[in-house]
Amino acid sequence: MLIGFIGIGIMGKPMVRNLLKHGYTVTVFDINEEAVRSIASEGAVPAASPKETAKNSDVIFTMLPNSEHVRSVVLGKDGVVEGAKQGTIVVDMSSISPVVSKELAETLAGRGIDMLDAPVSGGEPKAIDGTLAIMVGGKEEVFEKVKPLLQCMGKDITLVGGNGAGATVKLANQIMVNVNIAAMSEAIMLAAKAGIDIEKLYQAVRGGLAGSAVLDAKAPLILARNFQPGGRIDINLKDLTNAIEAAHAIGAPVPLASQVLEMFYALKADGKEGLDQAALVQYYEKLANFQVAQPASV
Repeated sequence: MLIGFIGIGIMGKPMVRNLLKHGYTVTVFDINEEAVRSIASEGAVPAASPKETAKNSDVIFTMLPNSEHVRSVVLGKDGVVEGAKQGTIVVDMSSISPVVSKELAETLAGRGIDMLDAPVSGGEPKAIDGTLAIMVGGKEEVFEKVKPLLQCMGKDITLVGGNGAGATVKLANQIMVNVNIAAMSEAIMLAAKAGIDIEKLYQAVRGGLAGSAVLDAKAPLILARNFQPGGRIDINLKDLTNAIEAAHAIGAPVPLASQVLEMFYALKADGKEGLDQAALVQYYEKLANFQVAQPASV
């Protein structure tokens, strides 16, 4: 199969690399021309538009920031729909609104094009090593066709339901991840201001019930004061906004997610929207007037 990939960012670039490593021909597009040139130097085929990408592809992956970007790339001028032939499969790996995802799938189905929503979890490190968790919504027969491609990029790949189900599960995932990071940050601040060595705290709790993949991924970043983005605050702010809107639409209360969203807005107002989610600890540092990495004095 010939592959198209639109969106060569923090996540998209390593995902394309993994497809190339498995011998696939991958045509790529991004509005960032330097990103396209960079991955083209590694063997990808550059395209001038989503339409051109689609013309040269049997399966087209999109990895974009939000719903409107995906809608524009798929249905807009020079979009995928203008270049894709009947039988093409579009796999949106972005984290977008389930409502928008379903609408796109219905529109594409009317053109003889199948769509899967297949958002991912694991951040940049797992995108690099090809072990992303991928939650997929769509027809089972379409899923089976693209599963070998997904296995180039991910490890735990699950068909969770029909169109829109993958996007919904991703929103649930984002609530779990971000509330977990907020709770971890709150606990670290408590311990640090009480004079506890945070490295020892981390080693003490990681093997117990408080241990988690989130703790192992984010606590070392806090200890190193490394807030370079793997999962950007502004992207997770968008995801939680989508999660809360989807929850309210069906009458599901989400008080914890709503509180973490307000924390993200506070960090954005502080100019920190481009930092990693681990920078949630900075929200607590500001409240406590204490920096975790500073020597504690009790």
